[in-house]
Amino acid sequence: MTRVVHPGLVAGTVAAAASKSALQRLLALAALSQGRTEIGNATECDDVRAVMALVKALGASVKRQGDSLLVTGTSPRLPRRSKRLDCGESGLALRMFAPIAALWPGRSTLSVAGSLCHRPAGLITEALQALGLACGDADGKPPVWLDGPLGGGRAELDGSLSSQLLTGLLLALPLVPGDSSLRVSRLRSTPYIDLTLELQRRFGVTVKNQDYKEFTIPGGQRYRTPGALDAEGDWSGAAFFLVAGAIAGRPGGAVAIGNLNPASCQGDKAILTALRAAGATALAVGRELVIRRAQLRAFAFDATDCPDLFPPLVALAAASGGCSQLRGARRLKHKESDRAQTLAAEFGKLGVPIELDGDLMLVHGRDASAGPPGATRLAGALAVESHGDHRIAMALAVAALSFNQALAIDGSEAVAKSWPGFFADLAGLGVRIDE
Repeated sequence: MTRVVHPGLVAGTVAAAASKSALQRLLALAALSQGRTEIGNATECDDVRAVMALVKALGASVKRQGDSLLVTGTSPRLPRRSKRLDCGESGLALRMFAPIAALWPGRSTLSVAGSLCHRPAGLITEALQALGLACGDADGKPPVWLDGPLGGGRAELDGSLSSQLLTGLLLALPLVPGDSSLRVSRLRSTPYIDLTLELQRRFGVTVKNQDYKEFTIPGGQRYRTPGALDAEGDWSGAAFFLVAGAIAGRPGGAVAIGNLNPASCQGDKAILTALRAAGATALAVGRELVIRRAQLRAFAFDATDCPDLFPPLVALAAASGGCSQLRGARRLKHKESDRAQTLAAEFGKLGVPIELDGDLMLVHGRDASAGPPGATRLAGALAVESHGDHRIAMALAVAALSFNQALAIDGSEAVAKSWPGFFADLAGLGVRIDE
């Protein structure tokens, strides 16, 4: 689907959708716990629906009640027949549920879809094989098959590409009979491991974290439902609305975003630091975060531990004077697209040069009054593409607000992966969007 986003000023209130990172973890924990868990603020997206299907396939019950999900757990001790588990296009679902599915006796095969078919799976099978599990993949790519049950033991992981497999092992290994130890090198995205450990504690399980280099996991533990709890709002998606307010806030107005936890472990909360560096400040007013348009300047920011912030940061840098420096670009290779190259290509169409120098991305802010040369237009709008990447679609939509003409975003439906109501929420702030 192509949506045309017109330039304009924004003001109003947005309620942050549930963090898919938090909600996917909560669904896994609730499915493995004894009793029923009520998860509030359970807004759905494609990745969350993939995990809901996975926990149902493993034997848990999931029912919708208003804005909550009621999850009744299941026992990994129950034998079952060979099972094919569909992870959809969710990388977290694949990496997190491989160790979890291995808790059950018998064979499980985890399949994927879309760009995830081409992303590496060797780290999953290597770690599980080190723990004594028979498993394999398709020449280093999904699908992944494994023969449970998983046992305890020692394993070494390279955490430089993703922390998601570590999350899956941390969730699964407390339930095996023996103790386990995981040595981790070059771990990135440590805030997401903090999120995993925090949620585990709420379900009654403890893991010893030794400076993110070794994790000691006592076996024979049990998850116990906390009864009711809410999924946090999504800082990753909210970052786009914060940037929108900073670059295109209506004079005398503001953009307010609710349902965000200021004490969250989510790594993308670091957007607040980046905004301050660019000259904008978001203030807590009651239970909302409020941001107004600011005079923006070039900034430097290290996004190594929060690579999902690159798209909103590029939109912010594009509207800032001078050359902004973003570090952590090597982590963008294996996303829904080759995200560094995609950002360079699509923002280049807007007259925003992006240079890639190893781990460094240099974004040259543009004069919004200057039109890019040789641009392709669709019905009077500049044609750009999401490349099937939800965060690229969001970044282009936000960049359109301060651009000198409308942007026609092909593949805009990709936002359903994390924030299905993104364009409706943007329109609610006063933005004209045509389909």
